This record gives sequence, structure tokens and C-alpha cells, in this order.
Amino acid sequence: MTPAPAPPLRAVPELARWRLHLEGSVQGVGFRPHCLREARALGLSGWVRNGADGLWLEAQGPRAQLDALLARLRAAPPPLARVDRLSCEALPPRADETGFRIDDSDARAALTTGLPADAAVCADCLRELFDPADRRYRYPFINCTQCGPRYTLVRALPYDRPATSMAAFALCPACRREYDEPAERRHHAQPNACPVCGPRLAWHDADGLRVASADPLAAAVAALRAGAVVAVRGVGGFHLVCDAQRAAAVARLRAAKRRPGKPFAVLALNAASLRRWLTVDAGAAALLESPARPIVLLPRRAAVAADALDAALAPALGEWGAMLPAHPLHWLLLHEWLGRPAGDGWRDAACDALFVVTSANPAGEPLVTGNDEAFAQLRGLADAYLVHDREIVARCDDSVRRPLGVDAQGRLHAPFVRRARGYVPDPIVLHGVPADAPPVLACGGWLKNAICVTRGNEAFLSPHIGDLDTRAACAALDEMVTRLTGFLGVRPRAVAHDRHPDFYSTRAAAALAARWRVPAFAVQHHAAHLAAVRAEHALDGALDGLILDGSGLGDDGTIWGGEWLRLGADGTCTRRGHLPALTMAGGDAAAREPWRMAAAVLHGLGRGDEIARRYAAQPAAPAVARLLGRGLHGVPSSSAGRAFDAAAALLGIAERNAHEADAAMRLEACAARARAAGVVPRPLPAGAGFDVLWTRLLDTDRDDADAVARAALDFHDGLAALALAPLLASRPAAVALGGGCLINRLLRDALLARLRASGVAACEAMQAPPGDGGLALGQAWIASRRLAASPIEEN
Repeated sequence: MTPAPAPPLRAVPELARWRLHLEGSVQGVGFRPHCLREARALGLSGWVRNGADGLWLEAQGPRAQLDALLARLRAAPPPLARVDRLSCEALPPRADETGFRIDDSDARAALTTGLPADAAVCADCLRELFDPADRRYRYPFINCTQCGPRYTLVRALPYDRPATSMAAFALCPACRREYDEPAERRHHAQPNACPVCGPRLAWHDADGLRVASADPLAAAVAALRAGAVVAVRGVGGFHLVCDAQRAAAVARLRAAKRRPGKPFAVLALNAASLRRWLTVDAGAAALLESPARPIVLLPRRAAVAADALDAALAPALGEWGAMLPAHPLHWLLLHEWLGRPAGDGWRDAACDALFVVTSANPAGEPLVTGNDEAFAQLRGLADAYLVHDREIVARCDDSVRRPLGVDAQGRLHAPFVRRARGYVPDPIVLHGVPADAPPVLACGGWLKNAICVTRGNEAFLSPHIGDLDTRAACAALDEMVTRLTGFLGVRPRAVAHDRHPDFYSTRAAAALAARWRVPAFAVQHHAAHLAAVRAEHALDGALDGLILDGSGLGDDGTIWGGEWLRLGADGTCTRRGHLPALTMAGGDAAAREPWRMAAAVLHGLGRGDEIARRYAAQPAAPAVARLLGRGLHGVPSSSAGRAFDAAAALLGIAERNAHEADAAMRLEACAARARAAGVVPRPLPAGAGFDVLWTRLLDTDRDDADAVARAALDFHDGLAALALAPLLASRPAAVALGGGCLINRLLRDALLARLRASGVAACEAMQAPPGDGGLALGQAWIASRRLAASPIEEN
């Protein structure tokens, strides 16, 4: 018998070994188990671990499989991950290695990694949350590697459970198996927990005393149904919650918070539910449903205009702030309110449940985070407390965004009014700043304060801190400096601040600069606004900017706020023009009382004798008329915000501000009614100035609502035309638009229309607020450029 031929020898693929380094938001997103699953599926050996400077892995196997691993990590990282840089290095293969594993974290390198922001509950966790057969049924702290808290519970990087507030909760055997098993969705999910081993809810009465309750959640919903205001501890702080459709409850909350006119945000089940009251287009719905779950400012439907609910929630503004469930407790409150419906369909069905959900803080104080703090500070604000025992490491308020339309590429432009939960600590790349730039701390301004810390060419804006009117708010700034610099592992080489010497942020910056023995850079307020926009855009050379804002101390000691500025690549900024100055009669009082700005207009037009008669309801009107006539007790201001105040008061829309920008918001809402009715603004005559614009307003019949709305629309268009005219005459290639007034839809539309007609590109704030919440970003950019121009010696 002839023997069978021997099988052909099969070539054994040559082994290779690669070391990969991934930087960006690569921790807290399930990246290590993702790498493990991909490597095992490809038959590779090696390891993966977290480091202070990102994610490291070594993989060994045939070159084709290593190529496939690299391609998969680049093309399909975990959903919450963001890979900014990926480097690869060839190493000698190891003959003694088998299998692929997850190693312990290594924190020895310089800290360069990032962490994702808190994310809303994912679809898989939602299914478990409402499945009666699941062991996490109705468990308010459900999460996995693709959702849940991150920034608000982590103390330090690398991101591991011992470095979070979950370290206080030992995993039960079932949760430990999930944590250790690579095939599980909760493999290395650091906040993993269940009713057996994790945080728990508790119910407390108005005095903060714990009330025995088998179901604190049910107790909370029963209280809400009875008209109570309940303080609910969430992931970044407390909310005050009440039934939005109980007028008495909303009124009591307004009175307790001393918030007579400022709008309240509402929580609804889904976009379909909100459409009962609001206009929610596809772009707004996508923003509402995004993992960040911000509060979104949405137009109120015309049919709701006369509704008592509209008057209770957002009087005379035409928009509501609305949000969808951001964490499991929100979902569970709605589920309980609706009678615990079964199945999955209820989550997508429209319903009329609507809660007021507003930040839990006494007027002017920072957001409350701790239970004992809540019992002490919210006394008189809350009728009861739904709390839990998981520490909130980092205070983080709700983010607020306002959709203003789509850009030339069809993308929704929704600038931040407030940037916090869901977006912090995502970095903003500083264009024009080198990757090895020394770290900078910028302390922001006085209103809507947020600080900024840079690491290389990445800027990390803090969550919204708020107005620095109280000791507690100032202390919150100090705490944030310590947290953010420690979290990022940097020691700033320079400090930046506003020019105003009396801001707490300025004094804090000076003290820090002295302690660290580093330079302190004073940055003019509106230069910082312009730089914040420039930081987001890759541009060469100088950039012209139109900054329309409330107020900021100018280089000449007056109050600026309607500025044409030119910002150089080196961080120097020059004033090229400005709106005509109006006198702020009574100084800062004029920012609170718009009628004073209207009085300044009347005086400037030679009609000062009309002030006392037109504003007879204001006791100080005769005195203000006399002071203006004598040129006393007034500060010149080119502020666009004060111009809006003057217009609102001249038209009889608002003579006093119930809150910041109240008059301007009412003026915009009034003008929006005219635009919705198809009114086209009347252009100003060629060569006309502000005197013509003001006279139009003065000649308007204030008892004719339609005439007032038309005049308000004319003002928006006229202001845009007059502000842009000198700038466009210089034929710039691009113009940056910044300042708090750029949240105004009608003003922005008018500005963009003129820029497009002139063939001029517009640059806008996208990742940071255009108002004072973005000041620190611009301060940091200017300080970084000044440092590059004049490097400092190492201390």
C-alpha cells in the first residue's frame, strides 16, 4: 500500500508585540473590558491597565490580528469614550505569556488622562430598572460602564472604585461577579451596586428627621401629589421638586426662593409629553435626549400663552426650560407618579406629568449637596427630603442650552447658558496654544462664575459656580480651584483674572499668584469674551470681534459692553470702536432699574424734562433727572445690555429687573411675537444713528401691544445694524460674535444675516457659554499666549 502523502507544512504566523497608549476620556467608560473582549476575540495575549496618563495595553499575536485590534479601537471605542491620541510602539515578543488580562492601575506617570462627564441612564439599564424580575428593579442607583455618574463621584485619577465615593460600599457576591467577568456589561464599572450592597434612599420630614418608610420613593410621590415641595438629592446636588400644575405649590416655591419672576425648569417624561406645551423640533429633541440631558430652552406653543401654567413657570418670556430624566431617580419618580405602568411602551408615550425641578439653594448660595447641609439650609424651602447615602464629591448643577437655529452645515447651534452636568469635565482644545504649554488657572468674573484650568492645550472649565455675591459662593470658588488643579494634577504657572479690582475672583487670583509665586494677568472683560470664541476656532493672525454684553470694566475706567475689538495672535487686544455711551444714573442701580437707562436716553436726546412724567411710578425719577442735568452720579457705559434695558423701559415693557437680564428677555419675547406674526423690521434710514432708533421707541404708543412688539423687533434689528456698520466698513474676513447678548435669538439672527450678506464668516462660542460663564476660557487663552511671548523662569 502506498503511504498517504504528508500534509503540507503550514506556516506559523510570526508573533509581534505592540504597546498602545490611548489618551483622552478613556477611563470610566468600560475601555479596559472593551480591550479585553476585543483582544480575546482575536486570540491575542497581553494586558491592559489604567495609568495616570491614559490607557496602556500590550498585545501580542500575529501581525494581522494586531492590525485588526488597532483598527477596532480606532473605529469603534466604547460609546462614552473619546480617544484624542493613540500611539503604537513595537516590542520584542514574550515567549512565556498566555491569555489577555486586566492589570491594576498604575498612577506613577504624570497625569494626562481625562474622565467622561456624568451620563444619563442607558437603554439596557432602563430595561432592567423596570423589569420586576430583575434584581435591580426600581433601584435608583443602577448604572453600567455606558452610563451613570463619573465626575460627581470621583476624587482622583486614575479612575478606580477606591478613588470614588463608592469606596464606602463593598460589592456583594453578585455585583462582584459582574465586576470581575469580562463578558458582563458591568465589568469594571466602578459605581456598580445593587439594593443589597449599594446606596439607599431615605425619607425625612421638614425638620430633617428621618421617617421610617418601607418605600421612600412612594412617600415622596404621595407628598408631591399633596402639593408639597420635596428636596431630592440627585447625582450632582439637590433639586427642589413640586407638581408644576399645582399653582399654589409653584407660588410657595417662588416665595420661599425669593424668585418672583425668574423662570423655573420643568421635568417631563419625554419629548412627546413636552409637545403638549412646547415646540420641540428634531434638533431640540436630540439635545434633550442626549446623554448629557441638559435643560433646553424651548418656545412655548402659542395656545399656551394665556395658560396659568405659563404665567407660573416663565412669566412673559415665551420659552420654558425643559429637561428629560437625567438619572434613575427621575425615571422612578415619574414611574411612581404614573402608577408603575408595566412593559416598555409607557416610556415613549405622551403623558401630562410635569414637575418643577430647580436647583436647591437659598438665594445666591451654591447648590446644596450634603444631607445635613440640606436639612440646615433648605429649612423653609422644602416640606420634606428624599435623600440617599452616596456622597456627592463634586457639586455639579444642571447644564442649560438654548437652540438658536442651524448653521450653514445644517448643525444645530445651541449655545450654553450654563455649562455643568453632562459636559464637565470634557476639555476644550485651545487653538493657537501648543500642546506643551505651561498650565494656567483663570478665575473668571463675578456673575455666572466658572474657573478654568489648562493642561497643555486643553482647557477644563469648571461646572457653573454662580454669582460671587455670598461667602458661600466665594468659598465654592476656592474649593473648585483646589479640586480642579488636584484632579488634573497640575500646578499653574500663571493666574488670570478680570481687570475689576473688587471682584472676589480677582482678589482670589492675586492671593493664589502670590502663594504660588507666579505672574497674575489682568484681562479686560470683553477681551476675554473675544478670546473665548477665538480659542474654539483654528484661525491665523488677528481676529475682529463684536462683543455685545452686559458690563465689564474697560481699560479707560468706564463701563464697556458694546465693543468692536481686535485680538492679536499674541493675546494683545485693542478697542476699535464701541456703541455710544449712556450714563448709568446711580451707578450699579441702573443695572437693576432699567428706567434709569431710559432716563439717560431721554436726557441725551434733550428731553430730560420728560423723565419725571414718564416714570412717575419711580420715586427717584425727579432726582435722577436733576443729576443727569448736572452731570453728577453717573458712569458712562457702552454696554449693549444697558441699551436693551433702556429700550425695554422706553417701551413700557419693564422698568425694573426682577433678575439679571429680565428686561432684555422680556423685550426679546415681545419682539418675537411680532416676528411670529410675520412683521418685518423697518430698516434705519441711511446714515441714521442711535438717536433715530431711540426716537422711534419714544414715539411708540405704549398702550398698543402690537405697536410695542413691532418697535421691539425694530430695536433688535437696528442695534445689529448700528453695531456692525463700522466693523464691516473695515472689510474683515471673519468676525467673532460674543458676550451674553449672543444668547438673544433675534439679535443673533440679525447679526448673522448682515455678515452673510457681506460675505464675512462668523465665529461663535460653541463649547463654552458666550456670556460670563465662558470668561475664564478666554482669560486662560490670553494668559497662555502672553506666557508664550514672555516665558517665565521655573520657581
